[in-house]
Amino acid sequence: MKGTMTLNWQNQRVVILGAARQGLALARYLARQGAQVVLNDRRPAEQLQTEMQQMQGLAVEWVTGGHPLSVLEPRPSLVCPSGGVPLNNPVVQAALAQGIPLSNDTQIFLEAAPCRTLGITGSAGKTTTTTLVGRMAQSNRAGRYRRIWVGGNIGDPLINYVDEMNASDLAILEVSSFQAELLTRSPHVAAILNITPNHLDRHGTMEAYIAAKARLLDFQTAEDCAVLGRDNPAAWELRPRVKGRLLSFGFSPLPPGHDGAYLENGKFYLCEAGRVVRLPVEHHIELRGEHNRLNVLAACAIAHAAGFSPEDMEAGVMGFQGVPHRLEYVRTWRGAQWYNDSIATAPERTIAAIRSFTAPLILLLGGRDKDLPWEELGQLVRQRVDHVVIFGEAAEKIQAAIGPRIPGSRPYSLTRVPTCRDAVLAAARLAQPGLVVLFSPGGTSFDEFKDFEERGERFKEWVLEFSETLR
Repeated sequence: MKGTMTLNWQNQRVVILGAARQGLALARYLARQGAQVVLNDRRPAEQLQTEMQQMQGLAVEWVTGGHPLSVLEPRPSLVCPSGGVPLNNPVVQAALAQGIPLSNDTQIFLEAAPCRTLGITGSAGKTTTTTLVGRMAQSNRAGRYRRIWVGGNIGDPLINYVDEMNASDLAILEVSSFQAELLTRSPHVAAILNITPNHLDRHGTMEAYIAAKARLLDFQTAEDCAVLGRDNPAAWELRPRVKGRLLSFGFSPLPPGHDGAYLENGKFYLCEAGRVVRLPVEHHIELRGEHNRLNVLAACAIAHAAGFSPEDMEAGVMGFQGVPHRLEYVRTWRGAQWYNDSIATAPERTIAAIRSFTAPLILLLGGRDKDLPWEELGQLVRQRVDHVVIFGEAAEKIQAAIGPRIPGSRPYSLTRVPTCRDAVLAAARLAQPGLVVLFSPGGTSFDEFKDFEERGERFKEWVLEFSETLR
């Protein structure tokens, strides 16, 4: 097991950029460790009253209303940008120019955690997979671990609980590329599910995005384990960077001599050192879509790497109906089934969602673009989608990717409206028995909402408010 960092935070000056979930958790932890915490957020103080109340009783200095370079005076020991703060932020760039080290809540957690750690990242499916691994771990029939902790980019940042952990626990983290890009320490089990174009507005190039994900592997040792998705070229090409044991998962055949999870005649198996183990999970899968079967297979491989049994895997899959905002069934109205897939903030995720249905589709697309390609999605829309409703900042780019309407061909109608709510109302006018209304935007929510979760909640509220008198 890696040794933990022994830095004494007492009187260390630490500047944290961003007072959202991650920044607040890190500020709370460091302040309790005796650090001099400066919490800086671009929002004005009147918009941060709830956050300030959460920090009451702790020695935290607030700097609000922008990111002034003066937060670096006197010189801090560390600058910690939260996930939502890009590395081209002027304060971050000034810190780098002055040789001030950067860190974040995930890095500091990995340094402080006394227990075995498991990190999961990927462009798609990481929350569902992390949740499944957590459910499998909670079964823990052999009592391998005292307590299981699940968090990170999903739920609570685990830095909130690191002081409660001991050496016999297991910490399971979902890790975003924003969190990974600063890592100089890797989890004991590191899983990279897939890497497809995403967040290019933040990382700039696919090479930079892949490099951020790969940092989950880069600081492992020969005693650690990596789990890679072998059906995804970008993830599978990271094999040379694996320093310890390698497990893979995928629908493709397991390469000779490799260890990992695979399907054969619709059944789940895992092979290690030539020994094949049956994983009794496929009959319990309630999630829609082939991509979710792959998530289950990934979770099995990861759970095996952490020492859990096939029975634990079965218990974790049993009764699992998915995570909110991920192909979440909302209601049937006017005979149409309405699904919330607000998590789809990239075209790749919308493609997976479309392929999860065989019924005729009304697809709601829009939001803010992340400098991603939409052409493949546009082609699939022309093949599979009966009606399209486009909304938000990215509407023009999406419409160009779909191309001009051809009478008698899909999509049979294309409606463009300003806002997300307008899109929902437009879909209501199209709804009829036998159709599926799929809210899978493909863009981020930031043109109208705080995040994809708020967008998904609003979508569900609007759909549940429908009455039969709506026209």
